[in-house]
Amino acid sequence: MTAPAPAPIDAESDPFAEGHEDRTPAEVYALRPGGGPPDTPGWQVRVVPNLYPALSQHPEPVAPDARPDLFWAGPAVGAHEVVINSPESVSSLSELSAEQVARAVEVWRERMRAHPDAAYKHLIVNERKEAGASLPHTHAQLYALDFVPAAVARERERFGAYATRTMGGNLLGDLVQEEVRRRERIVAIDDETVLISPFAARGPYQLLIAPRSPRMRFEDEGPSGAAMLREALLRLARRLGASPPLNLWVRTAPRDAESFCWRIDILPRLTYLAGLELGAGVHLNIVAPERAAAELRDAAP
Repeated sequence: MTAPAPAPIDAESDPFAEGHEDRTPAEVYALRPGGGPPDTPGWQVRVVPNLYPALSQHPEPVAPDARPDLFWAGPAVGAHEVVINSPESVSSLSELSAEQVARAVEVWRERMRAHPDAAYKHLIVNERKEAGASLPHTHAQLYALDFVPAAVARERERFGAYATRTMGGNLLGDLVQEEVRRRERIVAIDDETVLISPFAARGPYQLLIAPRSPRMRFEDEGPSGAAMLREALLRLARRLGASPPLNLWVRTAPRDAESFCWRIDILPRLTYLAGLELGAGVHLNIVAPERAAAELRDAAP
């Protein structure tokens, strides 16, 4: 299984490139080591509102339906930001240096902290058109939601139930410990985090990054997993021949969570979702996680 190389980015038409600050909404945050006014060159990481936001601080009101039990809708309240990971016109985080990835990830955390009243903060990276990226220049998106999505709420409930059943155990923390003991799905370990090809992965070469010791929120001080994230993407690129189309997201503790642990999920888009996956929620994975882990261990950067 291989991934085709991405097409080069035309820097002249790239709205996220340094020097094209007038082609984006006004920035809300930037790392500028040399100082200077907003919306000018000289930045390392830059944050702007999404030009086509899914959320708004002042959304249009939604008229209630006569049958809200059947047709409920609510205003899309929140914030939707774009974090431009680098001033250079590159399509993947794997093309950045370790220092650049660390800076970008720290800005992800800073912007998550900038929305303390959000019920949930969902940070994503879509790389390449096949994975939903509307622009090829590497960037992240942050959704500051005023509700906890159902999938996240279920995870919160599972963490809480596991803590009760085990008298304080952490679901992901215990899983990481057991994976390290078994070794067969471990790809790499560093001082901060563990890289795993997860049990029952949904797709080929899916990866999970988790802290070595449980920590509730990704945005809090402590390990960020930036070094391991870059290593994971480099291993994927080496094994597949190029950086694949992929989606990654940060799972952090939602509001009111009493037990949780952050993680980063990485899902290469190497196969298609078809009727079984979409209709029944049953995923066919043609590369066993144990095999994927072994191959990625051999693909050390």
